[in-house]
Amino acid sequence: MSSLDTIRQERLAWLEWKDIKPMREALSSLPQFKNLHVTLEDCIHVDDASVSSAVRNLVHECAQKLMPWRKGPFRLFDTFIDTEWQSFIKYNLLEPHFDLSDKIVGDIGCNNGYYLFRMLTQKPKKLVGFDPSALYKTQFDFINRFVQSDIVYEMLGVEHLPLYEHRFDTLFCLGVLYHRSDPIQTLKALYQGLNQGGELFLDTFMIEGESPVALCPAQTYSKIPNVYFVPTVQALFNWLERAKFKDAEVLEIKVTDTNEQRKTEWIFGESLEQFLDPKDPSRTIEGYPAPKRVYVKAKR
Repeated sequence: MSSLDTIRQERLAWLEWKDIKPMREALSSLPQFKNLHVTLEDCIHVDDASVSSAVRNLVHECAQKLMPWRKGPFRLFDTFIDTEWQSFIKYNLLEPHFDLSDKIVGDIGCNNGYYLFRMLTQKPKKLVGFDPSALYKTQFDFINRFVQSDIVYEMLGVEHLPLYEHRFDTLFCLGVLYHRSDPIQTLKALYQGLNQGGELFLDTFMIEGESPVALCPAQTYSKIPNVYFVPTVQALFNWLERAKFKDAEVLEIKVTDTNEQRKTEWIFGESLEQFLDPKDPSRTIEGYPAPKRVYVKAKR
């Protein structure tokens, strides 16, 4: 057994955790579905007029047990999962810049797979999601019970890419880099995961400035505890260069607003509005510049 298979086996046991097991049981109590009408647009929509109200209620109850829902939205029969993030804003921003037809594609930090489901419309050869989260894996399995795709979901992280069984033509790493304490090593792992000529699509928090420097938040940034570095664009480009990427280009710079990220009944606790200074929304609650993202494309 390879070291990666050993890690896979260890992580399958995570689905038995006491907070996850009831979710898995709710999932397994759902019937098998066939020939559902699936629409892979801004809101991923699944419907079938023949599905009974009892089954629709079961689906709604299962979705509620799988909270909190971060990425989406989804509409499953009568249940609208109004996720914290309007993820189609990011997807639609990036989509004009990629062609996934017949390509091997990976999404690193894929959450519940919303972007992967959207990518199905481009007819890639293979789609693989990486996210070491038992909750997100369970949410993916729930949505995929209706979509019935052949997407592969790995409870692995970016650090496992160099060990992976194959390389990728296109990798997405969206909203992950600032969670890594060693961003250059993370970029090197992404580089190793790509085929020659392969493309990386990346987004990360950024700060304004011409100098190649990064903000290093103390305990939290916008109330997020595990944010390590928020670079200027030049600093990010220097990181990419050190990881041997070439042809890096900025696709877009965008302030995160309360249309894209907000509190809904499908999450617990707070969201962006509570993460910003109530007197000055251009600053985080800690006094740092408010979240702004840079979207970058680079090649191996």
